[in-house]
Amino acid sequence: MKKLSRRDFLTAASTVALTAAVTPGFAAASGAAAIRRRRIFIASNAPDGILAYDWDPVHGELTPAGVAARIPKVAWLAFSHGHEFVYSASELDSFNGKPAGEVASFRVRNGKLYPLSAVNSAGVGTCHVAVDSTGQMLLAADYVGGSAASFRIHEGRLSAAVWTERYTLHGPNAERQESAHAHFASFSPDNRFAYINDLGGDCIHIYRPNTATAEITPAGTYTGAPGSGPRTLRFHPNGRTAYCVNELASTVDVLQWSRADGSLALITRIELLPEGYHGPTRACDTVISSDGRFVYFANRDSDFLYAFKADPQSGSLTPMGRSSCGGKTPRNFVLDPTECWMLVANQDSNVVSVFARNPETGTLAAEGRNFAAKAPMRILFV
Repeated sequence: MKKLSRRDFLTAASTVALTAAVTPGFAAASGAAAIRRRRIFIASNAPDGILAYDWDPVHGELTPAGVAARIPKVAWLAFSHGHEFVYSASELDSFNGKPAGEVASFRVRNGKLYPLSAVNSAGVGTCHVAVDSTGQMLLAADYVGGSAASFRIHEGRLSAAVWTERYTLHGPNAERQESAHAHFASFSPDNRFAYINDLGGDCIHIYRPNTATAEITPAGTYTGAPGSGPRTLRFHPNGRTAYCVNELASTVDVLQWSRADGSLALITRIELLPEGYHGPTRACDTVISSDGRFVYFANRDSDFLYAFKADPQSGSLTPMGRSSCGGKTPRNFVLDPTECWMLVANQDSNVVSVFARNPETGTLAAEGRNFAAKAPMRILFV
């Protein structure tokens, strides 16, 4: 990947500003957000929990806007359809006097969060939540507890858990796979199937959800390589391809998704690490451009982003190159709504790093700017 100097970075930022100001097509494509500030919520693995920032998409700058919600150890945030409500997962050892994590909901109004509900998940260490496309159902994954739960949603409020399951599989990695570790929840592009990634069990559990009742029934399993640790699952806009990032092996399973039965089948497996690398490593997550032409993966410990060109029809990947993530332990990363910037939550550096991006080539600037954020875990644009 071409290395961009700080001068190049600032030039790119100026180009974004100029394009937004003088090119009608750019404004039409990216919306009014291209020329005005946006509110951002950042999940923090600290006592304050959810932090608020204002995002300047012209200059690629974050400005602190206080604490949005004082809820401890927030690992993930998810919007409902329409961005009217926000749901959070807190990695707690106990909540409401029980050994379980917390799942909470908030109403979004004028860039602020107003608490609506807080309930127990199925187990300890709730690390992820996902909302179905109708906004009627939420899934939660509990890493330490190795469990998952579903909840009904009514006007943004969560019911008690409707369905729970505690997984029992474990993999060959004695240190990290001593038991099941549910890490990620997701729904298929057509909302007919649900998925729970089990990092400890080297598999993805597949379900058929009833979004009206939040009940779900088993529909199969995808089994990954032994010791790989499937962490996250993201679907390509083509509606046929999915990418499963394997944390423990630092690989990506490129998968064929079946609309008929929700099953996942391995197409190919991609290595994220540089040849000859030896040392600690944990792959993290995936970002896909809205046009489906570029896919990015983040890797921790060795701490880098890896960009790929993607075939919009097949989802097949061609490597472009690795670049800096801007800090230590990239926990989450996202494109801003203009897709001219990549924001990276570097958990152990206590910063969000911002990199200019060329939407036409997919290239990220080699150098970015850092903005302070305590233990950032997730970035969410309002």
